[in-house]
Amino acid sequence: MNEIPCASMLRLCHYFVSICSVHFVSMIAAESNFVFRNMAEASSDVMDWPKKDNRRFLHVVYRVGDLDRTIQFYTDCFGMKLLRKRDIPDEKYSNAFMGFGPETSNFVVELTYNYGVSSYDIGTGFGHFAISTQDVSKIVESVRAKGGNVTREPGPVKGGNSIIAFVKDPDGYTFELIQRGPTPEPLCQVMLRVGDLDRAIKFYEKALGMRLLRKIERPEYKYTIGMMGYAEEYESIVLELTYNYDVTEYTKGNAYAQIAIGTDDVYKSGEVVKIVSQELGGKITREPGPVPGIGTKIVSFLDPDGWKTVLVDNKDFLKELE
Repeated sequence: MNEIPCASMLRLCHYFVSICSVHFVSMIAAESNFVFRNMAEASSDVMDWPKKDNRRFLHVVYRVGDLDRTIQFYTDCFGMKLLRKRDIPDEKYSNAFMGFGPETSNFVVELTYNYGVSSYDIGTGFGHFAISTQDVSKIVESVRAKGGNVTREPGPVKGGNSIIAFVKDPDGYTFELIQRGPTPEPLCQVMLRVGDLDRAIKFYEKALGMRLLRKIERPEYKYTIGMMGYAEEYESIVLELTYNYDVTEYTKGNAYAQIAIGTDDVYKSGEVVKIVSQELGGKITREPGPVPGIGTKIVSFLDPDGWKTVLVDNKDFLKELE
């Protein structure tokens, strides 16, 4: 048998090693591409979730110094109804839920009274709530008759024809009254001030699946507004984000608490919020999961400006109401 010279054998070995190396690198590259593609697809599926989810504004939470006084004022002046009330003596607070329709379909206010606390600091960041009504003047006169504070008399909005007024409740919360035709959602706005409107709009679009319904530029008054929501402005509640020129920070106080929004999956929703918060700011303040003693699954977080939102499992929320 003929022997292969050492030099030829060495060249042959190098050839086979090079062939194997190329094949191995190709396999690794293909595997990496497969992994990265799957990761990208998974990330895309997660980020698409808010648009597929069944989202609805549930309620807004804020603190009051005298629960019965506020219930009476909202009933007599605004025409709201007391939907439910609960007292939690172990934790030293009481809640009352009020609105213009049932919680299963309408946005409502959740009033919180903490034992022994009669006043709160509203801060400079919270703006107002808004109520749509067919007769602004009638509500204004009711507020005046009950000793409320009318801060703007009924009249056309600057630069427009809409009739509006502003009043304050006994705790100093401002309510804008907007004259409109019949609507399924009379409690129609929550206004919050933000330091970067474009950033805030992106956050609520990506993290919460809201749509920018309209943007209002008012350079003559040095502010811009973004109306965010899940349905058209005259059909549902909207979040009114206001940017005042050159103002990037506001005080939050300790009066206004949060907005609650329904979701079909708090875990998926929490993942989206985490991803968006890494890009735009904000943070999770309560990881997704059930609330001890109640069982309702929630996830809570702060937006880039520090405003709090709680996402509540839709099925669990309905069980709470039962």
